[in-house]
This record gives sequence, C-alpha cells and structure tokens, in this order.
Amino acid sequence: MDIFFEIITTLAAQFQKPTLAFLMGGMLIAAMGSKLEVPEPVYKFVVLLLLLKVGLGAGISVRSADVMSLAVPAICAALLGVVIVIFGGKILAMWRGVSNADAMATAGLFGAVSASTLAAGMAMLDSEGIYYEGFIGALYPFMDVAALVTAIFLARMSAERRAAATVQSDGTATMSTGGGGFGFGGFDGQLAKGIIVDTIKSPAISALLLGIGIGLLARPEAVYESFYEPLFRGLLSILMLVMGMEAWARLSELKKVAHAYLIYGLTAPLLHGLLGFGMGLVAHHFTGFSAGGVVLLSIMAASSSDISGPPTMRAALPEANPSAYIGSSTGLGTPVAILSIPLFITLAELVIGF
Repeated sequence: MDIFFEIITTLAAQFQKPTLAFLMGGMLIAAMGSKLEVPEPVYKFVVLLLLLKVGLGAGISVRSADVMSLAVPAICAALLGVVIVIFGGKILAMWRGVSNADAMATAGLFGAVSASTLAAGMAMLDSEGIYYEGFIGALYPFMDVAALVTAIFLARMSAERRAAATVQSDGTATMSTGGGGFGFGGFDGQLAKGIIVDTIKSPAISALLLGIGIGLLARPEAVYESFYEPLFRGLLSILMLVMGMEAWARLSELKKVAHAYLIYGLTAPLLHGLLGFGMGLVAHHFTGFSAGGVVLLSIMAASSSDISGPPTMRAALPEANPSAYIGSSTGLGTPVAILSIPLFITLAELVIGF
C-alpha cells in the first residue's frame, strides 16, 4: 500500500512541475477552442536559446572534468544513448499504427537524459553518504547528443528508404506513413553520409553542437550565468505551452496505439537502467569507476529527456507527434525512472559494495 501511495505521489509531483504543467495547460486551452498561438519566428528563437543554453552548460561541464577519468565512462554513456535509440525505436515501430517518426522521436527522448532525474539520484546518494565522481554531470552531453543525433539520423534514413521503396512506375515517390522497420538492408553509404551531414546541419543539432563547442573551447560562463541560466525555465515553459497545443491537435492519432506507448513508458526505464548498470560495471572494471558512479549512470540510462529532447525533436522531426513522445517519456518514463533509483542503489551495494 505504501508503494502504491508513493507512485501516486510521484506522479502528482511530476504533473505539478513546469514541464508537464505548461504542456497540460496548452492541451487544455486547445481543447477549449482557444485561438492563442505563438508566432513561428518567436518559437524558433525560443528553441535556439534553449539549445544554446543546454550546449553551453554541457561544454562547460566537460571542460572542467578530468579527461582521463572521464574517457571510459563517457564512451559508455554515448554507447548507451545509441543502443537505447536503435532498439527502442525498432521495438516501437513494430506496433501497427506507430509511425517511424513517432517511434524514433520517443526512443530519442528515452535515450537522452533528464537533468532533474539525475539531480534526484545525486541528492539520494548524498543523503546516504555514497561517493560518486565529481565529473558525473559531464557525462550528460555524451549520452544526450548521441541519442538525439542517432534518433534524427535513423528517422531520416527510414523516410528515405520508404520513399525509395514506394517509387511509382512514373518515377514519382510517395511517403509511407505507417509503422514498420527501419529498412537497413542494402545500406547505402552515400545516402547515409548525406543524411549525417543534413542532420548535423539541421538548426536544432547545429545550435546544440555550437553551444557545446563554445562551452568547451571558450570561457562563456559570464554570459551563461547572467543571460541563459535566468531565462531558461521561462523559455522552456513557452515551449511546453506550444507543444501542448500541438499535442491536443494531434491527440486523435494516438488513440489506436496508446497501449504501445503505455507499455514502453512503464517498462523501458527499468530495462534501460539495467543496461546502464551493465555499462557502469564495465567502466568500474577498467577504470575503478565508483559504485555511486555506476548508480548514476544507471539513472541516466533510465531517465528520459525533459529539456533538450523536446525542442530538438520538434525542430528536427516536425512530423512526429508530441502527444506520443512527450506523454510516454515525461508523463510515464520519468516517474518510473525516479522510483527505480533505490533499485539501482541496492544492486550496486550487492554487486560492488559501498
């Protein structure tokens, strides 16, 4: 009974946080027929500032980390992001009615990292007096960027494959909108190269990578702390409001496949966290990565992005349905990830010891 009450309390707390509160608010006013809209240029400017802020923060954290100690855990984090997206997207796309764009956008958010969930894990370890490396925050961008870029790349590759497969006899191409696999057969290296270049040049990824580069190579702390940091939460609330209105407009698309996202949102965080735990053990074996670090890597893998992911997917994959990827990740995945933190602490104590 206590566990059930804790789950309800955690879910209620998530819906009270700005990310979901503004998302639900946008859905509510759209349902009421409101004519409120945010001009597209304003929206694009908000997304640009958000992604630059995330990139700058990531670059600054990487620059201040111990490079040698960071290398192996960083590689593990990046691999986790890629693996979660590949398998998660493949599994979701197998459900009839789930489009490849929706599958990859959802998997991309689950492969990326929730800063709030990571912070919750750190707070729990601090309260237990469990040591973890100071550079843990610097692992964030490795998993985050790897997952988001992989999701966008695979979604575009899938779209190109389907377009090529449905070329009509008159030479015109049409796009399939149904679910299905990603069509890796007959891999075209030239096509892949073109899509990688296009992905990197896309506004969302370009802004994210630019922020990382400036944070890593320059000294942007002053403008970061005086401009980007104070504005961040307010700008994110505007973004969530817009996405909430869009989500309501496309809610009908989700009704027939809602069970797929429900199952994935409830089970994926646990499976991803266990995968992260395994990767953490690899880093522990090769570098002496602490048990607390293994726990936090597990939590990062279990979490799903609530900051960098939504604007990136909205900008890079506008055809994807926000009701699907935000509802399953932030609405379901985040509470499950937070509730699973004690599980990973217990596993680390049993396998490694504190």
